[in-house]
Amino acid sequence: MDLSLAGSRAFVAASSAGIGYACAEALVGEGARVVLCARSAARLEAARAALAARGEVHALAFDLNGPDAARAVTEAAALLGGLDVLVVNGGGPPPGTFGDLDDTAWSAAAEGTLVGPVRMIRAALPHLRASARGRIVIIESTSVKQPIETLLLSNSLRLGVVGLAKSLATELAPAGVTVNVVCPGMTDTERLQELNRAVAARTGRIPEEVAAERARSIPMGRLARPAEIAAMVAFLAGARAGYVTGTVIAVDGGLVRYPL
Repeated sequence: MDLSLAGSRAFVAASSAGIGYACAEALVGEGARVVLCARSAARLEAARAALAARGEVHALAFDLNGPDAARAVTEAAALLGGLDVLVVNGGGPPPGTFGDLDDTAWSAAAEGTLVGPVRMIRAALPHLRASARGRIVIIESTSVKQPIETLLLSNSLRLGVVGLAKSLATELAPAGVTVNVVCPGMTDTERLQELNRAVAARTGRIPEEVAAERARSIPMGRLARPAEIAAMVAFLAGARAGYVTGTVIAVDGGLVRYPL
């Protein structure tokens, strides 16, 4: 299927590894011109080099959890001569229960999980409005549909991003800019491995046992591959999804069983 992404200009946040890297790879594979962004310059350059043979790829090292999130998008648009696609992504806040989390933890999580996307979108909007095919795709979590035990910060703050996306979808529809949220289920990434280690430490088990238990809870019986999440992101970024906006789509192997 041709997604009509050839020549489109895309910024992908947190794209040195995991789902973000897979999204960049999918977009480059469709002919998009892509700017990768993440904190680690070394990992970022390795990611850029791995994709460079397939198309135009740039790399910008910024911490997207702070004020530099807007600057990163602005510099990406300058590199590409505009912007058509913004993929908002991040590692997510740390685990913890209500009693574990003080004001500092809440403030730091809100800065990265909620305010970071706001800054990226604000910087991207003038370029997306000027584009004939503006797309915002926000990668969140199934925690917005079904709370995940011990991920209180994620359960709380990611819902705020969904509210933002739903509101923006209405505001930006007259300009032809679509806004959608993709919610990966349990995906084979460093983030999930980190969570497995946290659960294992708390419950006195080994991470491999926790990982196997997670896989058994999924109707498809396995974790998602990052490329499977990226395929949905690429579709929503393309021309064929021009009438899809304001959606919150789970890509989770059937994990979330609620009807909405």
